[in-house]
Amino acid sequence: MTRHTGIRLAEVGFLLILIAGVWLVCAEILNAAKWGKLRTIVSGALLAIAGLLLIIATHWGHFGGK
Repeated sequence: MTRHTGIRLAEVGFLLILIAGVWLVCAEILNAAKWGKLRTIVSGALLAIAGLLLIIATHWGHFGGK
């Protein structure tokens, strides 16, 4: 995996963290019974995927290294 690909993976991971944060805020503000729980589940899944992408980018994509 090239360094450029690692950087792209990390960017996508950080974008997913941003989206997950917005979803959590929406889940709290718009506390509809069914949709609030779904938004919390979706944001948790996005955080898990983002963490996996950041691990891959750091380990194999040389993200953060020189």
